[in-house]
Amino acid sequence: MSKAYLILSDGTVYEGERFGAPAPAVGELVFNTGVVGYIETLTDPSYYGQIVMQTFPQVGNYGIIEEDFEGQCALKGYVVREWCREPSNFRSQYTLDAFLKSQGVPGICGVDTRAVTQHIRDCGVMNAMICDAVPEDLSEIRAYAVTGGVAAVAARQRALYPAKGERKCGVTLVDYGTKRNIIRELQARGCEVTVVPPATPAREILAARPDGVMLSNGPGDPAENTACIDEIRRLLGKVPLFGLCLGHQMMALAAGGATTKLKYGHRGGNQPVIDLETGHTYITSQNHGYAVVSESLPAGRVRFINANDQTCEGVDYPEWNAFSVQFHPEACAGPRDTSVLFDRFVKMMKP
Repeated sequence: MSKAYLILSDGTVYEGERFGAPAPAVGELVFNTGVVGYIETLTDPSYYGQIVMQTFPQVGNYGIIEEDFEGQCALKGYVVREWCREPSNFRSQYTLDAFLKSQGVPGICGVDTRAVTQHIRDCGVMNAMICDAVPEDLSEIRAYAVTGGVAAVAARQRALYPAKGERKCGVTLVDYGTKRNIIRELQARGCEVTVVPPATPAREILAARPDGVMLSNGPGDPAENTACIDEIRRLLGKVPLFGLCLGHQMMALAAGGATTKLKYGHRGGNQPVIDLETGHTYITSQNHGYAVVSESLPAGRVRFINANDQTCEGVDYPEWNAFSVQFHPEACAGPRDTSVLFDRFVKMMKP
């Protein structure tokens, strides 16, 4: 393998070796603390425009399994300490290196990922480049911004997914970059799922008379999606609503709240979340760089908070028969502690 460099926008340089696609990449560098689940990370559309670094030291040891894909690969680059060249798993179809090459995504290995993670935690998330030589001019790295993510990864046409077993209700899922397991969790509970593009007008959604509407995860700054937020505002109080991740953030914006960018975000399968109603703490899977500002909400009540930094992790809107969470109850691979939230949504639709 040839020598490669990870260059941060503050000028910090880390040396490693190339794998994956032989191309340069510029993106927002973020870290994921998951021990497993790299396939789901690589295929999560919410990573659009980002260079993802895994903090777990060896990645790729169970290969690539297409059945476990969550969506399209949208990340810009991949950083690991070590990648496994010979995976051991009866389900494995090919290697991590082959996957990255097929997607045109460059990777860099042999990097001290613990040092990079510490640097980001201290200094905050920043842009980075994967390249073959250290550039003298860092203006391209510093100028990069993640924009237009929802339009790039969301569905462009409607799709229907039948319920598993007896049909109990019909759900319209507004796709901002949805993970496939959200659809599977709804199907398993007897929901017929109609996936619609992000800009679908509220009047069109309501005209189909769904039993409930779900707002999916997705990439980027939630405040960028002004048209989507306007349509969510028109849905509030008209039909049961359940928002996840980006959907949670945009529901808060539609309700008159505000969002803020976190210093380095929450990404991984070990984020502790406290349910303020019951006092229980759940371990959750998360992938986000923005958060709802709890104090900004003119409606609803904060239901969940992050045990580490006390940021908002979920809001109940009883006046609108709606709720939202920042974490992923459909997590796969990840903790399943909060999958009961899908049951709550079904009960809201069919009490």
